[in-house]
Amino acid sequence: MTRLFTSLALAAVTLSTATLAAAPHALAAPAPKAAATRPAPPVIHYRTATVDGVKVFYREAGPADGPVVLLLHGFPTSSHMFRDLIPLLADKYRVIAPDYPGYGQSDAPDHTQFAYTFANQADIVDKLVGQLGLKRYTMYVMDYGAPIGYRLALKHPERVSGLIVQNGNAYDEGLQSPFWDPIKVYWKDRSQKNRDALNGLVTLDITKFQYTDGMGDVSRISPDNWVHDQALLDRPGNRDIQLDMLGDYGSNVPFYPDFQKFFRDNQPPTLIVWGKNDKIFPEEGAHPYLRDLPKAEIHILDSGHFALEDRLTEMAPLIHDFLDRNLKK
Repeated sequence: MTRLFTSLALAAVTLSTATLAAAPHALAAPAPKAAATRPAPPVIHYRTATVDGVKVFYREAGPADGPVVLLLHGFPTSSHMFRDLIPLLADKYRVIAPDYPGYGQSDAPDHTQFAYTFANQADIVDKLVGQLGLKRYTMYVMDYGAPIGYRLALKHPERVSGLIVQNGNAYDEGLQSPFWDPIKVYWKDRSQKNRDALNGLVTLDITKFQYTDGMGDVSRISPDNWVHDQALLDRPGNRDIQLDMLGDYGSNVPFYPDFQKFFRDNQPPTLIVWGKNDKIFPEEGAHPYLRDLPKAEIHILDSGHFALEDRLTEMAPLIHDFLDRNLKK
């Protein structure tokens, strides 16, 4: 009997030791599951091409064989205005966003040596597009980008696969804001007095105003915007560049019937996303598009001039969905 108890005790000790030895493995937390695969953020390239002896900067992202989206910026900014939108489109689309000469990172030749006109800017963009081999593209046009893009469309209507219009005018109704009154005076009389009256339009107060006025949520607007733009406006000689462009904006108005005919004849798929509180290109300029593009999709947003700055989370899905439905490789 004593031997039996001894054997049972030894067995118990052996079992306890084995159990304790195995315990760290038995109680260890299960191996973590593999993290969900997330797509890598798109790579954005910052490139320069030489067009007619002028270095033209552009941002490029997305698959080289993807449908092309050409982003055409407004005043007083550059392709910088699209910095947050580009990564959201570049998953499927080849995105090209140039800076016009005199803007952003592109060369800014003296205004006595280079024609700062909308016709010439459209020619520069056209030649850049040619260098890049873009045979078809959807254009996002905003502010100055609208007449530049529409002039490009008149040159090559067969290349336009769609339009995204954001506070970019092509109708007389869109030029009735008091903002344009002193500019219209300069269109009629190019005197130095009338030119000097426009100096305030390139000051920090007005640059900041363009980014903040009428915005649904000003807390979304980064101050980097007007600091960045104003630094470029304040470069020696740049004020004259901007005054030349403001003076030449009037040359677009006689082309409005041609732009509208392009819309009617070609019926490109069109998405209109418009900041309704914009005092430069007010909402009255958005609705006339439907006369010539009755199938256009229109979204009027509680925003101002640079609607991407506070409504990106609304606009990006609308834009991506529009492209997905209308563009194919």
